[in-house]
Amino acid sequence: MNRNAMLRFALALSLLVNLGVLGAVGWRAWQASGAGFPGLALYLGLDEAQQQRWREAETGFLAQYRAASQEIHARRDRLIDAILAPTPDAKAIESERAAIAQLQEQQQKLVIEQLLRERELLGSEQRERLRELLRRQPVGQSGVEELHEHD
Repeated sequence: MNRNAMLRFALALSLLVNLGVLGAVGWRAWQASGAGFPGLALYLGLDEAQQQRWREAETGFLAQYRAASQEIHARRDRLIDAILAPTPDAKAIESERAAIAQLQEQQQKLVIEQLLRERELLGSEQRERLRELLRRQPVGQSGVEELHEHD
């Protein structure tokens, strides 16, 4: 993989993660607005005890996820600035790319750990509803692809 392809890949990956974060934030806002989706507790049919444990498990997760998302966003901006600088600094570009990759990996692990915690709170039918809901989440074009397809 040549350097330009690597940089495009790093930027695309970064933008994809950011789109996922924006999608998650939008999803939460949409849920909070009551527009269409009843919220996970109602959708999954959580009883009162499950809802309490769910909220407890979710609180720390969301704080960590949001902090990581903010750091990824800041580093993505620095990566873009480094790539498009009058004189690109290969070390700075690689440093930001590596930092983003590490943060994304940590974020993926965080999500997996959270899903495992949530799994333990759910009955088999509830797990199946969550599985199907997660599978239906859109996986579309990255922002980079979309920008380049509309020349």
